[in-house]
Amino acid sequence: MPNDDRIEAKFRELHSHREGALITYLTGGDPDPKAFLANSTALIEGGADIVEVGIPFSDPIADGPVIQASSMRALSQGATPKGILGLIRELSSQSPVPFVVLSYYNPILAMGLDRFLTKARESGVDGIVVPDLPVEESDEFRNVALKHNIDNIYLAAPNTSRTRLRTVLDKSKGFLYLVSLYGVTGPRDSLSPQALEAVKTVKSLARGKIPISAGFGISQPEHVSAVIQSGADGAIVGSALVRIIGNHLDDPSEVETQLKKTVQSFKEATRLRSD
Repeated sequence: MPNDDRIEAKFRELHSHREGALITYLTGGDPDPKAFLANSTALIEGGADIVEVGIPFSDPIADGPVIQASSMRALSQGATPKGILGLIRELSSQSPVPFVVLSYYNPILAMGLDRFLTKARESGVDGIVVPDLPVEESDEFRNVALKHNIDNIYLAAPNTSRTRLRTVLDKSKGFLYLVSLYGVTGPRDSLSPQALEAVKTVKSLARGKIPISAGFGISQPEHVSAVIQSGADGAIVGSALVRIIGNHLDDPSEVETQLKKTVQSFKEATRLRSD
């Protein structure tokens, strides 16, 4: 069973080494349970600080085509929320990194709030992101999650008003997930100046109370470096990793090699160079 506040402790430890957190995302059970476990292990060996696992859902509104395709692959292999939590349990029993689950609200409600969060906690889940549950409607969920010592990680966007940002910062635990672009997830060639401005704004509002991690569209080491240099405490990389899986479905060992190598270069980019 995970210790309390492992996410917070991880950020503190990295901060003391002048490093940002590298948070890596994979869709649970993609392309099948065995390959998912091997791929997640490759991420951890490559240097991922926190592993975020998506629960596949048939109607993923925030996801771009790369992650939607991965959800369909996992669902076609029979992935269920309970099954994904079982896979996380296997990983968390072998690795000390914190685990975060990303799930739409429907699969959680279908299992029942308390049952889902009990199972998540027993499986070694430290934090949870629910992209379609607005902070204003999340009190019941948040209270049950906190009761189970699971951090509630809320999303904010560059256009989130300052008033709402303060609420999100106030209610988030673990870290705040800053969506650094408009639209759905997916690899982008460059980060917009607005994304880096958003990091600075949210960071100044947070006043060190909670770590800020930026995601959506971060697909190159230079992006990671840019958000960390702008003041983010962590960078979240998803589609760029999921795309590697989609591109090598016929060669699982190549996927592991590529994931590990890619994560190593992203992790290197989280290190702040001293002047």
